[in-house]
Amino acid sequence: MPPMRLTNVFLPALALVMMAAPQVSTPALAQNGDYQARLAAYLAARQPYEEQAAAYWDAVAAKRRIRNEKRRNHAPVLLEDYVLEQPPLYTGPPRPVDPNAPPGPVPGEPMPIPLLADFLRNGKEHFGFVPDRPASELEFKRAYVKAALAAGLTREQIVGIYIFETGGNGTYDTQSGVTPTRPKAISPAIGYNQLLSTNTISIFAEHGDGILKMLRAKAKALSGPARISMERKIEAVKRMIAHSRTGPQRWGDWDKMAKTTAPGIGIHAAILDRDIGPMLQVQKLANSLHFARMKGYRTPLSAAELELMNLTGDSTGLDMVMMPHDFRARVPTANFFQQRGYDRNPVARRTGVVAKLIADMENQMARGAQNPGARELAAAF
Repeated sequence: MPPMRLTNVFLPALALVMMAAPQVSTPALAQNGDYQARLAAYLAARQPYEEQAAAYWDAVAAKRRIRNEKRRNHAPVLLEDYVLEQPPLYTGPPRPVDPNAPPGPVPGEPMPIPLLADFLRNGKEHFGFVPDRPASELEFKRAYVKAALAAGLTREQIVGIYIFETGGNGTYDTQSGVTPTRPKAISPAIGYNQLLSTNTISIFAEHGDGILKMLRAKAKALSGPARISMERKIEAVKRMIAHSRTGPQRWGDWDKMAKTTAPGIGIHAAILDRDIGPMLQVQKLANSLHFARMKGYRTPLSAAELELMNLTGDSTGLDMVMMPHDFRARVPTANFFQQRGYDRNPVARRTGVVAKLIADMENQMARGAQNPGARELAAAF
């Protein structure tokens, strides 16, 4: 019997394996090779930038801690307590898109930003809350002005912030980044001073009792179906306030609730209510006035100065407000932001230093003063 040739045994099996294996086309191989080359070029450019950026933003954070410590000890803040260089800029190629990546969100990509419909749906589902919308924009403006005057805010401050945040034509339900041709939001911020969803939760947690007191006073002046509707709203708001007070009462925890939980998303629906929305927005600005006084700053805040606190947070904004005027032309705006916030803020990046940032705000407020929405708000005072 002739010896068996091994090739006679393996060739059929090899043919089956080759038939079962996925066939990669030459264009696909070329595309993958091009992706790998572009990825290598991106990583080679990105790594040194990341190292420089990490060192820069670490220095910004360290200087901020020094300034905070000095202020606690009533020591003078010096020019050397700020980083005086501009942040490094990445000028290399963008990260290429992986042609083999599965469809869907990229790992580590931020969650989609909720829209008005999401706030409304979750508010109704989790708290039985449906906002009473104003009959007109002017109705909301008048309620906003009444609340602002009661809180000690001025027309200059209110109208200036409205212009800067909305361009002077924004509506009470304007959400940041959303336009008739662009449905995707860049932030959950809504309204005349662009209140964040985290702000809504924090204000309910800290000032909810005062909000309920004002709603109850309104209820007493009503009768019939209007009274029943207001009492129903009060009960829903009580549930929202109670939820905002669950867990640790810190900004980071409120932020997590606002961005990652359905009930937290639903609480922001209150900003659209004709009775509650003005109170929430005014309370945010009144908190800034109180913070400035508490820190010993008694000079009346201009519209641009109050907007600095509204835009960057009370402590950070007041840091700029209290800065000596001769520092402002030399201190980069990056000193008052986290890296991610700075990267997302075109005004801070474009202006470069504090003096130019404040001037840009003032110029925007002046240019927008004649827009219809700004004129209507000013006339409501």
